[in-house]
Amino acid sequence: LPSPTHKLAMLQASIEQLSAAGYRYIGMDHFALPDDELASAQEDGSLQRNFQGYTTHGHCDLIGLGVSAISQIGDLYCQNSSDLSNYQQHLSSGQLATQRGLHCTADDRLRRAVIQQLICHFALDFASIEQSFDMVFRDYFAAIWPQLQQMAKDGLIRLDAQSIAVLPAGRLLVRSLCMLFDHYLCAQNQQRFSRVI
Repeated sequence: LPSPTHKLAMLQASIEQLSAAGYRYIGMDHFALPDDELASAQEDGSLQRNFQGYTTHGHCDLIGLGVSAISQIGDLYCQNSSDLSNYQQHLSSGQLATQRGLHCTADDRLRRAVIQQLICHFALDFASIEQSFDMVFRDYFAAIWPQLQQMAKDGLIRLDAQSIAVLPAGRLLVRSLCMLFDHYLCAQNQQRFSRVI
């Protein structure tokens, strides 16, 4: 497999080639023509992302069918067994093959909203999050503020008292930025970010 450096170079080359062919870079590994619904949704601020990728239907419930499939119903996420025999055994006995699940807490919903804004629109206005979740952004995320400042020093984001804006170089690493806000990945973030660069 290519090294992280080579992966970034491949992504940059893909962005350049597809942009020259008239496509827009939506984010991560998604591209769309300017008149595509994904490009329109990104422009009007309605673009969403779920575990399947970027979408214009982010507020829909999803029922996953099959081995290791993931479902999302409101604030509940669940995953089917990833073991084929276990999956078949559950279905044969008339049971759901759900292996694990998560019901989102208020913290999960807040973090999901932050990540959605960054990964879909490459920008985050603190005031809108503060108003929606009745919190002070800088205080709530004080533990990761030094990492955000480092990303700003590295030229990946613009960080000020009111917002985060992902800069062109940061768009290639937006997943690493979002990982800082993912409570479930918090302990592993620094090591992963270093590997990505």
